[in-house]
Amino acid sequence: MATLLSSTSSLHSFPKLSPSNPHFTQPCNFLTVFSPNKPLHFKFKLQFSSLRPIASLNNSSSSLNNTTEPMIPPYNVLITGSSKGIGYALAKEFLKAGDNVIICSRSADHVESAIQSLKMESGKQHVWGTTCDVRAANDVKNLVAFAQEKLKYIDIWINNAGSNAYSYKPLAEASDEDLMEVVSTNTLGLMICCREAIKMMLNQSRGGHVFNIDGAGSDGRPTPRFAAYGATKRSVVHLTKSLQAELQMQDVKNVVVHNLSPGMVTTDLLMSGADTKQAKFFINILAEPAEVVARYLVPNIRSIPISGSTKPTYIRFLTGWKAYSQIFSRIAFGARRNRHVLED
Repeated sequence: MATLLSSTSSLHSFPKLSPSNPHFTQPCNFLTVFSPNKPLHFKFKLQFSSLRPIASLNNSSSSLNNTTEPMIPPYNVLITGSSKGIGYALAKEFLKAGDNVIICSRSADHVESAIQSLKMESGKQHVWGTTCDVRAANDVKNLVAFAQEKLKYIDIWINNAGSNAYSYKPLAEASDEDLMEVVSTNTLGLMICCREAIKMMLNQSRGGHVFNIDGAGSDGRPTPRFAAYGATKRSVVHLTKSLQAELQMQDVKNVVVHNLSPGMVTTDLLMSGADTKQAKFFINILAEPAEVVARYLVPNIRSIPISGSTKPTYIRFLTGWKAYSQIFSRIAFGARRNRHVLED
């Protein structure tokens, strides 16, 4: 259920940092790696995506709860699609940090197995789970009710549930079932989850933070062999920006929507596409195990409520410069060969 930046994805912009903004909010010049199905080459691109203030259109925001109650750890965290992959790894790291965690999945057996494993691996008991199909509005509403029953409120909601239908083929060969699976999970499911998470957090005095996980295609680069997945992940960025603008228009300051980019993660979803020379090449160079990615992302996610920041952020694990250095090491020194899969 984890997201991926596959071997055919391009790299996101390298973030510009400042003392007043330690997070990733303003892209700058960056190095692009084109599809491995084409000759490898690089180019620089200037990208602007800062969000400018929008004046409130009316006074309806006065009816919204805009009280800011300090968020003090431990945090209450909900992660969708978290019985395995990056979702599971994130849950494990939040538990290690002392937070309370709710996981979910479509499969009751997978949820129960993940709960037992998380308790055993982390030594923590404060983790709960339930079944939820993010494509079904009633399931997501029941997930909110479950979270409120167990934890009263949620500080951090991570939208991780996603699907590629484990299918890597040209769109012309995709089945109706696969297309419906990908689009309904990654687009409709995300919209439903964002809607219900925001509605819940607007009624919490402490507000909350929603993180939408992106993936291959989110930067607009082509994703051959999984075009539908790339198109849905492109929509993640647009949806996040639109929600940020809506909350700003309503003068809501204590509910914030962010983007989260784990890069290439060696999940079942990614590895099922490791069947070409180019895919294996990039997976070995750029991909990392879910545990490694989670150990980086969780402290950065937690730093936002700790700092009291109410600004949208874009947290990335695989930055342009990190990817460039790893590609250079491979070309110059042969590093990272056969790390995850044997290359031809």
